[in-house]
Amino acid sequence: MAVYSIIDLEKLTGVKAHTIRIWEQRYGVISPKRTQSNIRYYQEDDLKQLLNIAILNKNGHKISRIAQMQPEEITETAAALSPINVAYGAHLDALTIAMIEMDEVKFDKIVNSHILQLGFERTMTEFIYPFLDKLSILWLTGSISPVQENFMSFLIRQKIISAIDQLNSVDYTKAKKCILYLPEGEKQELSLLFIQYKLRVRNYRVIYIGHDISIAELKVASEIIQPDYICTMITASFETASIQQYVNNLSNEIFNCQILLSGYQVNAQNFEHGKNIHKVQSLEHLLNIISDLERNAK
Repeated sequence: MAVYSIIDLEKLTGVKAHTIRIWEQRYGVISPKRTQSNIRYYQEDDLKQLLNIAILNKNGHKISRIAQMQPEEITETAAALSPINVAYGAHLDALTIAMIEMDEVKFDKIVNSHILQLGFERTMTEFIYPFLDKLSILWLTGSISPVQENFMSFLIRQKIISAIDQLNSVDYTKAKKCILYLPEGEKQELSLLFIQYKLRVRNYRVIYIGHDISIAELKVASEIIQPDYICTMITASFETASIQQYVNNLSNEIFNCQILLSGYQVNAQNFEHGKNIHKVQSLEHLLNIISDLERNAK
């Protein structure tokens, strides 16, 4: 079972550690355990209870009233709130609970309400991506297991693929072509799938050739497809090595199209690159680069 410090709870719920201590001492809403050396710690049930309390508190329920409720009543009242009307921060808390409990029905209820209200693209940028930032904190603090992370990543992946499948077909005779891939050592494809969606919405022909793709394999695909653009993300690989040699190999092997590189390692490292390689800082930056390239080509 996962164990949390009060700082972990602050990061995961958005409730300040000072406030958590006041709620403990004044209202007794949760009770920390203590190690043999008298260090306070919390367990998974404490986290879920505090997340539900945070959901109610962020939606106008006074902590003094919440403290009078039984734990089951707190959980039921938080679950009964309409996904459309609750406060933004409470949505993130509810999605965190869905992940911890591995509850697909709760996940669908929350995400589908956002899609109906905001549309898919805004749901991804304004809700799912902030949640993924929170997920990274959960992972770094050891607050979730790999199976919980995989569960949530798979559900989000399904939503993106479903949204892509619902898009209208592109006129391949006129559309600009873009290859998407992940290099060797890269596995996390959620952002790349969302890039596929954003480009498809803008009438690009997008060919996603998968992950663990070598430069030699990319070159073969490029010769067959003759793309206008190639886009990839480098996040986990090259953490302990320079990215420069990889960029050099890309420039030497593939020079008949524009290559857009994004991801943490791309922006964290300084490297030289040719005119056909572009560093991408964000999804919107990627679209702006493509727009500028096409405007200059006219």
